[in-house]
Amino acid sequence: MILRTFTLPIRACFKPSVPQQCVRNLHYAIPTRSIPKPTPFIPDAATFLKVIGRGLSQYTSKFESWEALFSMTSKQMKEIGIEPPRARRYLLQWRERFRNGEHGVGSDIKHVKDGVAYFRLIERNVKSAETDIATGAHTPGKVKVAANVPHDQLGLDIPVPNATTVKGFKVKNLQTLSGPHLNNVAGTGGRVAKIEAKEGLWEIRRGSKVDGGERRRKQVRYNRQKAINRAKREEAGVAF
Repeated sequence: MILRTFTLPIRACFKPSVPQQCVRNLHYAIPTRSIPKPTPFIPDAATFLKVIGRGLSQYTSKFESWEALFSMTSKQMKEIGIEPPRARRYLLQWRERFRNGEHGVGSDIKHVKDGVAYFRLIERNVKSAETDIATGAHTPGKVKVAANVPHDQLGLDIPVPNATTVKGFKVKNLQTLSGPHLNNVAGTGGRVAKIEAKEGLWEIRRGSKVDGGERRRKQVRYNRQKAINRAKREEAGVAF
């Protein structure tokens, strides 16, 4: 008896399968970041762009509102003409800092008018063993502080029941207000000062390249020293 063997094609032994692509919609999983509220010192998009500096105030007209500033993507910023890319990155970085509460100087100022905030040196009641004794620096039970006051309470003899202290501003040498970007008001002996939401107030300065930057520094310095040595040898008449 002769046995016959049959050989089937390899393709007939396996059931063909149709590849399927699994797509995960990440934008459904990642929650949208909330839009932070403006502050008295930074009330709108124009002021925000002005204080962060680097010339971004020229794009004020590109943002219709505060919400547009904090909701626009990098691609959308490119479409409206915010260039170069490092300007967009800088704006996005500052936007996230502000969203996370990492503001610049004066962010917690309460009393502002037309972008200008005033400070006054006042004495505040403090119950402490150190302040109970009268000295030439303060009255008993009081301590001198730099307080942010409304514009109509700048007189040194006007009581300020609604004055607030601001982080970074203090009294220096017991009679002068001190703080970043704080300018004394003339005729007040340093006891009244003001700060303005001006261009570049919060700007993070860009670093400057030294000797070609970090990647080319060794080569640039080597070539420079080589040229100096060559010049010295030529001056001395040494053949090389």
